[in-house]
Amino acid sequence: MRANALNARLRSRSILFAAGDERMARHLHFHFVKYRTDKWFARAAVLLIVGLQCALKNDLSLGPWWLGPIAELALLIPLSVRTLSVQRYATEAETDEEWSRLGQKRRGVRRLSVALTAVSSALNLGALVKLMLAILSGAPGVDQGRGLLMDAANIWAVNVIIFALWFWALDRGSPVNRGLILPERKDFLFVQQQASFDPSFDGWSSGFIDYVFLSFTNATAFSPSDTFPLTHRAKLLMMTESAISLVTITIVAARAVGILR
Repeated sequence: MRANALNARLRSRSILFAAGDERMARHLHFHFVKYRTDKWFARAAVLLIVGLQCALKNDLSLGPWWLGPIAELALLIPLSVRTLSVQRYATEAETDEEWSRLGQKRRGVRRLSVALTAVSSALNLGALVKLMLAILSGAPGVDQGRGLLMDAANIWAVNVIIFALWFWALDRGSPVNRGLILPERKDFLFVQQQASFDPSFDGWSSGFIDYVFLSFTNATAFSPSDTFPLTHRAKLLMMTESAISLVTITIVAARAVGILR
């Protein structure tokens, strides 16, 4: 049923494009052009992750401490350049062929952003696993409470940022794909999107800061606050974030506090 609806919508687009309806084409890319600052909030979040990884040098990274930040920057730089290019292209596109090419370019940006988030996720999860193994094995250095607290805080903060990026990239295909997929494919329901909420929020669209708030509350309360996951993948992501946060807080931080005593 969903596939049929998507095909019907694509056919209707083709008809409009064939008729030279430029307004429809602009509508499909409206969110990408108007909410461009969200993408730079996300890029800044990745830079914050890199900064946290560089500020706390230890043996918890996968490989040399500098490998992770370099890998992330190696993806972030072309992603940022390509985003700028696509945003400029979106303001200049006029023909149906150019609108179609813009959609392809937007999907390329999304693939790069997902790859970058996946790399950051693997690095942070690896750091948590190595820290847990060090604690369980009694490795040298794990008896220093301040160091453990710093490691735990670093892993927890990076975890919040990473899952904000995942939620942002997942919901309705992310702002990069917004307008290119069926709008009803929501992964999260924000309170502003509920029919009973203030009518002044009609047409409201979630931004990156909303997903940061969602990630922070999920990592601290281990449950959603005013935003609810609708799909299985959204629920699995929230469960994963809560599990990582729970392990970091209750086991790593608890041991650090015990040592400090």
